[in-house]
Amino acid sequence: MREQVLRYIRQRDLMKPGDRVLVAVSGGADSVALLRVLLELRAELGIVLAVAHLNHGLRGEESDADEHFVAELARRCELQCFIGCVGVAERAAAEHIGLESAGRELRYEWLTRVAVEHRFDVVATAHTVDDQAETVLMKFLRGAGSRGLAGIYPMVRRDTNQEVRFVRPLLSTTRVELEIYLESMGQDWREDESNLDRRFLRNRVRHELLPLLEREYNPNLRELLSDRAEINREEEAYWDEVVHAALQKARTGQRRLRLREFAELAHAVQRRVLKRFLEEQNIACDSQHVEAVRRCALGELSRVDLPGSWVARREADRLTLQHQQKKAAEASYSYELLVPGEVELAEIGCTLRIVPVPAAFAEEAEPGTLLRADLIGNEVCVRNWQPGDRYHIAYTGKEHKLKTIFLERKIPAAERPLWPVMLKGSDIVWVRALPVADAYCWRPGDGDALRVECAPR
Repeated sequence: MREQVLRYIRQRDLMKPGDRVLVAVSGGADSVALLRVLLELRAELGIVLAVAHLNHGLRGEESDADEHFVAELARRCELQCFIGCVGVAERAAAEHIGLESAGRELRYEWLTRVAVEHRFDVVATAHTVDDQAETVLMKFLRGAGSRGLAGIYPMVRRDTNQEVRFVRPLLSTTRVELEIYLESMGQDWREDESNLDRRFLRNRVRHELLPLLEREYNPNLRELLSDRAEINREEEAYWDEVVHAALQKARTGQRRLRLREFAELAHAVQRRVLKRFLEEQNIACDSQHVEAVRRCALGELSRVDLPGSWVARREADRLTLQHQQKKAAEASYSYELLVPGEVELAEIGCTLRIVPVPAAFAEEAEPGTLLRADLIGNEVCVRNWQPGDRYHIAYTGKEHKLKTIFLERKIPAAERPLWPVMLKGSDIVWVRALPVADAYCWRPGDGDALRVECAPR
């Protein structure tokens, strides 16, 4: 174990002599093993260690017992220990995201803050081969491209006033190896029962899907997925250089490309160049947008409507991005929409559809993303935002003017007159890019649900 981790750290230059390293310790086997192996390597690496533990406040006395365990472990190891406490459930409700996502956000925010305030160079986290395999498989199931399938990186840098490197020294090590290591030295650890809760996707992948695939198809699947992630990371680094060079050669302005140079590129490079080109203008684009713009650049389309009132146009030998600003009166629209069904919103260049979601699958969705089918009925109205519209976002305290919500969410003023809303009678039940209305929000036990999708034409 010691030599394996040391080799991984040195091969990837994760730590340097003199680094102050903050070790994130939850109390579970992985993080306890990380701390113990770094203690063994401390002198050889020339690093200074400290411990950080964040109490997520989700399991009551069990969470407090984890905190006490980590604090006592740090005391026995004669290491400085930083303890924090956050409200994960509150963040999840406020931002309408899952508990896992909220916990991850808060954890990284807190660890970064502690590292900056106390001048640590590195934060070490205990991600393993198993975590890597689970992450890659989950992203594959969600349709991620090669960038997403690069999985967990051995080192990432966070944008702060002081550079903080997050490193994962255990990415070549399995959970089984870690537990054997701890047992060999008589070191105990804490078990988090929430890791067995099958309501969470990662736990289902960990305890059901991966074991099934290993048992029935490939016993070496974890190592295969981990190796694939490493190859994808190397390929993404290569693609970054290729795309940067190709974009610089074709660019003739911040929002303009020369099409002769662009047409000479391989199709795979064209897609990546356009994706980078659109992202630089903060245009939220998916694969359908990118392919439509590529067809425009090659002369198959004269223009493409993009999110945020952007338009891509082919003009002679140039591809140009333009931002349209329409007057509210010119952009006013209203459509009746059958449920389920779809309607084309030509004014904003997208198709809006309502899709039924059976109750058995609705529980998989993030809170605040689905509507109750029994309350929506067979027909709704879709129109653009109008001054004075009021909206009560699911899981929040009260109703607010949409204008106020737009300001808080930093939705550009030029886009608001075209912004689509959906009504049941006189009630606004859905607004693009926001959680659904509280009174119409699907919750467990509510039967079948509906999902609203807004896709480019």
